[in-house]
Amino acid sequence: MKFSQRYKYIFVEVVCFLYILLFVYAAVSKLLDFENFRVQLGQSPLLSAFAGSIAWLVPILELLISLLLVLKRWRLIGLFAALSLMVMFTAYIYIILNYSSFIPCSCGGILEKLGWREHLFFNLVFIILAAADILILAGMVPKPHLISKPAVLVSAFSLSFLISFGIVGVLFKLSEDIIDHRNNFVRRFPGRAVKLHEIDLKVNSYYFAGFTDDKIYLGNQTAPLLVIALDTVLQKRSEFKIHLNRTDFQFQSTQLRISPPDFYLIDGSVPVVYKGQVKDWKAYMKWNGTPTFSHYELIDSLTLAFRSNSNTNGESILGSLHFGNEPKVHLNPNLLQKQIDGIFDVDGVLHYDKSLHKLVYTYLYRNEFIVADHELNLTYRGKTIDTISKAQIKVVEVTSRKERKLAAPPLIVNKASAVCKNLLFVNSVLPGKYEPAEMWKEASVIDIYDLNTNYYKGSFYIYHIKNEKLKNFFVLDNNFYGFIGKYLVHYKLSKGLTNSYQNKK
Repeated sequence: MKFSQRYKYIFVEVVCFLYILLFVYAAVSKLLDFENFRVQLGQSPLLSAFAGSIAWLVPILELLISLLLVLKRWRLIGLFAALSLMVMFTAYIYIILNYSSFIPCSCGGILEKLGWREHLFFNLVFIILAAADILILAGMVPKPHLISKPAVLVSAFSLSFLISFGIVGVLFKLSEDIIDHRNNFVRRFPGRAVKLHEIDLKVNSYYFAGFTDDKIYLGNQTAPLLVIALDTVLQKRSEFKIHLNRTDFQFQSTQLRISPPDFYLIDGSVPVVYKGQVKDWKAYMKWNGTPTFSHYELIDSLTLAFRSNSNTNGESILGSLHFGNEPKVHLNPNLLQKQIDGIFDVDGVLHYDKSLHKLVYTYLYRNEFIVADHELNLTYRGKTIDTISKAQIKVVEVTSRKERKLAAPPLIVNKASAVCKNLLFVNSVLPGKYEPAEMWKEASVIDIYDLNTNYYKGSFYIYHIKNEKLKNFFVLDNNFYGFIGKYLVHYKLSKGLTNSYQNKK
């Protein structure tokens, strides 16, 4: 019996020593590399919203539990605390593997080299060791103590497991809700964008005009009748010139839109709409009238959405133009919401999502986008994860010229955006919490939102070229194309970034 008791004592001491070694080393490692640890928590799909608090709480708990394990009087309590903390770690990994919207590239911590499943197995071994230690110590406690009773011991184990799993589950649900709806501004990176190719366009005046299954078309702001066609991997290039049947207009901001087999040349400042076919690049005037407009997107072959100015107060307004045999203009003055002047403060970019048949308008200076149907009926107002809800601009009146101007450079929130299928891609220029400052010197960040659910799905980086930042971009399925200075770059998006695409029926 004495021999058995001796080995039980040695087992208890060894397990306590292993836990002390594990927790002290883990806590010190976290504190010495605190910024990196906090960044890792910020990328966690479970703990993003609480990364700042948990980054301090976890190492402090590990050190306190180690102290309890050192003191024999408090060892049993320390073992229950160690068991509970290890169960939390295990529950965290289990939820990551089975219920998370994405799996981060690393679980971090002392065993950063291990994969998620290996880390899960490691935790389970330590849970068993702690449980065995508790059973041995409870058996050594004098009979009058409650913990020596089997029913009390079973209840203590059950509560430890239930509370530990419950805490992690609640954190998961709260973090998901905060990240998706309450704009805590913590980014997640569920996948990667891998650069495949880049080409030198020689000038920086090109823009995306449209695409087919095997071609990408670019227009040129300074040469509006020039069209460049590229294959989807940016290897083959051909050029075309558009021929107009009328050239007697004072063109100012002519742009090309391609929706095969047709193409459109549009100038909202004239305003005029030309239409032709890509097989011969001959354009014929389809419509010429009022009002003037800008920021337009094709809804179908005879309808476009645009942004114009109200005849009553001069403020910006969204509308649609049907330019068929019986032209018709429809305006909705309630979509754009004025905060300061109704012009600069509502500046933004207009898109049309053909898969959802929805218009999407992304504000430049506030964390908001608008989703409406093709008849300009509001579907909902979405929020980006940035926290700037009111445009930070200063507008002045130049009375001598009867003009309004910006008195200072505005704070841009959503620099550029694009839609593909049911996803909205936004180039945000504001860093979130726990993001390395070095990355913002080297890359631009793209945030992804699901237009079906109004949820933030994740982010990825696009790297600068020769100190030039991303200017504009477009996305075709899992292909990202960006204009950076005079370069056009091609990135491939991983499944972690595009797994929320709406499946075709």
